[in-house]
Amino acid sequence: MTQKACIVGGGVIGGGWAARFLLNGWDVAVFDPDPEAERKIGEVIANARRSLPSLYDKRLPDEGKLTFHNDLTEAAKGADWIQESVPERLELKHKVLGNLTEMASPTTVIGSSTSGFKPSELCAEGARAIVAHPFNPVYLLPLIELVGDPGETARAAEILRSIGMFPLTVRKEIDAHIADRFLEAVWREALWLVKDGIATTEEIDEAIRMGFGLRWAQMGLFETYRIAGGEAGMKHFMAQFGPCLTWPWTKLMDVPEFTDELVDLIAGQSDDQSRHLSIRELERLRDDNLVGMMRALKKSGSGAGGVLVAHEKALANAEPAELPVTVDRQIPQSWTDYNNHMNEAHYLEAGAAATDRFMELIGADADYIASGKSYFTVENHLRYLDELKAGERLTVTTQVLQGEGKKMKLFHFLKNGDGKVAATMETMLLHVDLTTRASCPPPPEVEEKLTAFAKAHTTLPVPDGAGRYVGQRG
Repeated sequence: MTQKACIVGGGVIGGGWAARFLLNGWDVAVFDPDPEAERKIGEVIANARRSLPSLYDKRLPDEGKLTFHNDLTEAAKGADWIQESVPERLELKHKVLGNLTEMASPTTVIGSSTSGFKPSELCAEGARAIVAHPFNPVYLLPLIELVGDPGETARAAEILRSIGMFPLTVRKEIDAHIADRFLEAVWREALWLVKDGIATTEEIDEAIRMGFGLRWAQMGLFETYRIAGGEAGMKHFMAQFGPCLTWPWTKLMDVPEFTDELVDLIAGQSDDQSRHLSIRELERLRDDNLVGMMRALKKSGSGAGGVLVAHEKALANAEPAELPVTVDRQIPQSWTDYNNHMNEAHYLEAGAAATDRFMELIGADADYIASGKSYFTVENHLRYLDELKAGERLTVTTQVLQGEGKKMKLFHFLKNGDGKVAATMETMLLHVDLTTRASCPPPPEVEEKLTAFAKAHTTLPVPDGAGRYVGQRG
């Protein structure tokens, strides 16, 4: 049964929430009186469609249904999750959350995107709500800070994990929760650095993104410092650098006055830094960078990459077919060249992924390899028949041409979003004992599954191109 999310407030954050739910198969109803809301949210969702699937090597669920409403009651009707993302004015949030509490089912999660207000403040006039504070872009960044009733936050956390997010439950309510308190501290110091003429906005951003920002992305603050302590660890680090905390290195608690002069200075420098790119271009640049970093982190399972690994494992496999579907994914922009077409090396990567998936189907999975057995590729033949483009759906189906004894010969069909074959890859593998590095027969349980596939596929026509060699005509 399709679940429904109601998004109240369609700004940058509300649009990101809509995209996150929609692309994970939820129906989404949006309420926002802004006459431009549909256009703005549509643009955010278009960016999300381009970037979010690129994080995964499995296809996300089919999109839910997106609707826009002028009536709040209609938008909230039947919602499993309601997310309030209206401006940060407490009296407005009291009114909206109070109305939503009256409309919602007792089992509906009501979350507020507030970056600063505590649940006790939000619910002071009778509302039933929790803080569910996201980070922009909501459709890519996994962190959600949850604050409020333990039962409600636990239910919310379960839902958030199902759409690929990382819920962090705050132990005690506090102004600005956890992450924004760090951000505000850095922001204050940055304002002083600009005001005092020590650095420009661009130089401050370079200091973050070229150095500690990358470390924080995969390891956080304390673990980074622990490593800085060397073999002696955190205790040594604190003994070595703790005295620095008393030195006058920062003005964190001394906030400069927001004068017109300071605002103009910062705004001017920021304009100079980014004028060559539009907001949408900046968003896409940001998204591409995040996808690249998070896919890199995914390889080691560190930080946000670990969330992706867990979510990908939970995604359902494709429906069974006459030939097994061994790859079903969106082509990431990182696989394409200057023409926006898939680079030839990634045709091989897709075929190799299909081989790995087929090995899993016959029981030669990661545990099997860890036990000391595997299949090694000894020969490949690729035919490039058509172009594949960034953002296009790529599926691979696999036919077994040979499956007996030590040998396994597979034929992969790489297809575009329309189901047209864009490439084929014929691959020969030998079963190997990893301790001796010599070929050997597979154990009966693997051989039986491989033989079953091979027998079933003998009834199929020999694929066009099977057995070809490089340069063969016709």
